[in-house]
Order: sequence, then structure tokens, then C-alpha cells
Amino acid sequence: MAAVRTSGEIAFNRIAIVAVLVVMVIFLAPIYWIASTAFKPRALATTVPPTVLFQPELTPFVKLFTKRVQQTKPVDPETYAAAPWWEKAVYDGGERILKVGDSPQLSPYPDRFANSLIIAISSTLLAVGMGTLTAYGFSRFKVKGEADLLFFILSTRMLPPVVVAIPMYLMYRAVGLNDTHIGLIILYTAFNLSFSVWLMKGFIDEIPKEYEEAALVDGYTRMQAFFKIVLPEAATGIAATAVFCFITAWNEYAFALIMTNRRAQTAPPFIPSQVGSGLTDWTVIAAGTFLFLLPVAIFTFLLRNHLLRGMSFGAIRK
Repeated sequence: MAAVRTSGEIAFNRIAIVAVLVVMVIFLAPIYWIASTAFKPRALATTVPPTVLFQPELTPFVKLFTKRVQQTKPVDPETYAAAPWWEKAVYDGGERILKVGDSPQLSPYPDRFANSLIIAISSTLLAVGMGTLTAYGFSRFKVKGEADLLFFILSTRMLPPVVVAIPMYLMYRAVGLNDTHIGLIILYTAFNLSFSVWLMKGFIDEIPKEYEEAALVDGYTRMQAFFKIVLPEAATGIAATAVFCFITAWNEYAFALIMTNRRAQTAPPFIPSQVGSGLTDWTVIAAGTFLFLLPVAIFTFLLRNHLLRGMSFGAIRK
């Protein structure tokens, strides 16, 4: 027989629902604002009061992917009539697209976006891989000074990146790793490794050692037991760790700003540098930010089930 809820319980549930909705609006409002600004005409991006209803357009994305200059004279009517829609949109904003022959010159944004993908994915794979092996060693073997070693690993995250950015820049310049992909990959891997080790150790501690002992009795080697027994059981933890490491590397700004200039520059320090004709073009910045949000949102969405299980894994201990 279903229990009858009291008026107090009903009121509490309603308050809880309202509180959840308020928190959701607070967290989603900036994302909505970025997404809406990315499709606004430039004239509506900074209006007071803000413009909520407008005719969306793709002009900010056209500007984001092309190089442009201010028009010094009116566009020839025949040239304007023969131009494709995306070029007309730039003409209407008082600018023109630079071209090499008949092809438009691309902006550096696609290269910066590709740099972010290469560096974030590579550093995540390395951090999670090495972190899992290290955590397995700490979890399954008696290591002399284990507590001190784990504290030392954790201490690498005690300082904010901006504090160590200048010393790292000087060291990188001395060894020739400035403005290189491998330099940022090494840096982000080292930065995420401590987090990976501590998180994965918690997951592996929860996997019963009896599974491996049974496999060893059946003739498996320690390495075979690790790959065939431990890794499948730790898949949830690996996925959760990968999400956090990827987000950290993807969004990192201080190291990318100081350590890179052109070849290996990632999207975060590049996006704020986008300016229009004399003034900051907030619609272009919003368009770049909106596209930059998509990969990490898709990655987190694909691993959402593992992420939710990973956050509750090991919550109940003996």
C-alpha cells in the first residue's frame, strides 16, 4: 500500500524542484548567452537592454574562419551581386574577405582548434595510461614510503599553473620546447598525472585482489591479469578520469598563453584575440567559444554513464 504523503513532504518536494530549476538556470544562462551571441548580428551583441529575440545569422562563423580587412570604398555592385551569400554578409558589415586568387584566406582558428584536439587527446591518453599503471603499482604492491610518494605526487597540483608558468617558460626556451606540440603535451600530461594517479588508485583499490589471484592460479602472468581482469573492471574509473583530464587540458589557458605563440597555440588564448574593425567583435569571439565547447560537451555526453557510475564507485566502503 502506497504511503500517503503529508502536506509538509509535498511542500518540501516543490521547494526542491524550484531550487533545482534555479540552479539549472544559473548554470545554463552563460552557455545560452554564448550560443545566442554567436548567431547575433554584430550590432545586437552589446545592446542595452540585451536583445533576446533576433533573426539568427551565420556571419560570425564566416568571420571566424576567414581573414578580413576594413573596406576603404564602396563595393562594386557587380562584384557584390556575383559574391556568394557568406561574402555578402561580410560586405554588409563594412569589411571584405582577403583572398588568394579566388579562394578566401582562412583565419588561424582551424589550426588553433586542431592544436587543441591534438594536445588535449595526446596528453589525456598519456596521463590516464601512466596514471593507471602507477595507481596499480601503489594499489597491489607494498611500496616503501608509499604515503610520502603519494603526497609528493599530489603536491605537484598545489600551486596554480600561473605560478610555475614563468620558470617553465625559461626551461622550455633553454631546451627548445617553446611553441611546440610535444612541449604542451608533456606539460599537460605532468599536470594531469597526479590527479589521474589518485583517482585511479581509488578505483583499483575497490577491485578485489581475489580476481587476479584466481587468474594467476589459472596460469595467467601478472601482465595478462592486469589487461584481462583489472582493466575491464576499471573501465568506469578510466572513463571518469579521462573526462576530467581532457577537460583540464582542453580548457587550460595560462600555459598555452605563455608557452606558445603561433605553431602550437591552442584555441583558448587565440579566441579572445579576435577583433573586428577597430572594436572587439564579440559575435566572432562567441562563435569561436561556441565551437570550442562542442568537443568537450560531446565527449562528456558519450561517457556520461561511466562518469555517473565513476563518481559513485567506491562510495560505500567496508
